[in-house]
Amino acid sequence: MTNITSTEPNPRLEDEIVDMAALLDSGGAPEPRSLYRGEVVEGIVMGTERDGILVDLVDIGSKSEGLIPLNEMHSLGADGASKLAVGERVLVYVVQPETNEGQVLLSVDRARGEQGWRVLQQRFEGGDIFEGEVTGYNKGGLLANVEGVNTFIPMSQVVGAKPGTDGTNPLSAQVGRELRLKVIEINRRRNRVILSERAALQEWRAEQKDRLLDELHEGEIRLGRITSIRNFGVFVDLGGADGLVHLSELSWDRNAQPEDLFKVGDDVNVFVMRIDQDTKKIALSIRRAAPEQWEQLITRYQVGDVVPGVITKLVAFGSFARLPGPVEGLVHVSELVDRRIGHPEEVVQEGDVVPLKIVRIEHDRHRLGLSLREARTEAMIRGWQFDQDGRTTEMPEDAAKLFPDEAIALAPRFAARLERAEEVSREAAVAASARSESRAEDQQARAAMRDDQPVLTAMQAAMQQAQADLAQQQTDPDAAAPEASAD
Repeated sequence: MTNITSTEPNPRLEDEIVDMAALLDSGGAPEPRSLYRGEVVEGIVMGTERDGILVDLVDIGSKSEGLIPLNEMHSLGADGASKLAVGERVLVYVVQPETNEGQVLLSVDRARGEQGWRVLQQRFEGGDIFEGEVTGYNKGGLLANVEGVNTFIPMSQVVGAKPGTDGTNPLSAQVGRELRLKVIEINRRRNRVILSERAALQEWRAEQKDRLLDELHEGEIRLGRITSIRNFGVFVDLGGADGLVHLSELSWDRNAQPEDLFKVGDDVNVFVMRIDQDTKKIALSIRRAAPEQWEQLITRYQVGDVVPGVITKLVAFGSFARLPGPVEGLVHVSELVDRRIGHPEEVVQEGDVVPLKIVRIEHDRHRLGLSLREARTEAMIRGWQFDQDGRTTEMPEDAAKLFPDEAIALAPRFAARLERAEEVSREAAVAASARSESRAEDQQARAAMRDDQPVLTAMQAAMQQAQADLAQQQTDPDAAAPEASAD
């Protein structure tokens, strides 16, 4: 059999050759090539194994599988493997072109890290604030992978990181959390990036405070969260800025302590009292946000009632007093005693229980006007006792029952006032007795002089008596007054 080879051209075969050449020229089918360390390539997630994630490298011209170990995907978060879905495309860094198992050792962290260093440098220079997820911790602080770069957050830069009283590490609870962060130090040569949550939060809150100061209006009621409790009041976060609720604005009961009323994290309604744009301070009130509480407390009282009250605070213009309920009012300095005084301490002391007459109830301003001066007459009928200065020296039993703790504490004070009052009375009696004796001696001396002198005419005697009386008035006006009255 003779093989006959046709020399005529085959149009179909020539078309296939031309199409393949064109395809190669256009780059539609990449030529097979070798990988090298440090190269960044694209792959498709194939699945998960015990040691990491399997990836099909699709852009090297031939089918090749790579492995991303679990320790090379921290930049994806605390549980990076769960965040890569089968079929998802991912950029990887070639750590080792071929392992003993014939796989390519890959890294997501290093692929992102090359670009991440440039991003972090830009954020450092621009002072940008960004969010990052905590991936771990050590004894010095928190670890975070940002843009593929391993970074460190010292404990001093973590907000609220204080050692637990039970010996637990407070940093462990931070793993997996998203934090606002700011780059405070970067050194590529030393592979060092230091972040700060504290600096980021301070800057963020400053921006939020400026915005909030523009939005807030005095007199409105806002919902806030208690962030700090101090002995002078509580701080409330209004959504980026803290305002202060002074101790006197916590409750209608001014003696209530902040730690007994609230705890950090409580949500409270607050009344905006004052906004200082210059100092950027916000004064708030919790009690004024609930005026109905004051109305409920005051329903038991009417103008004209005389009730006992405890002096809680002295100021130059008067004293504050707490009535049973509790509700507080003001005793103006002019309402303490009938005489003119320079300061309330001349009549009352903090802790004194005194009778008070309600002279004014201002429902719109939530104020009570009280008077000790107008209550004295009725109070003495009920058993109240006062010393010569107007200070309380004894209270009736019904008042002591309303304020039992104060009554016990006041016992020594009342005793001291009574002792002082008796001493003053004794001194006054001695002084009066001395003046009486002096007048008697003067009268005896004048009588003796009259007996020794010759008999005078009526006119002479009258003139001599007038001269003696005038001299007596000039030397002792008090002694002369009775004599003149007698005449």
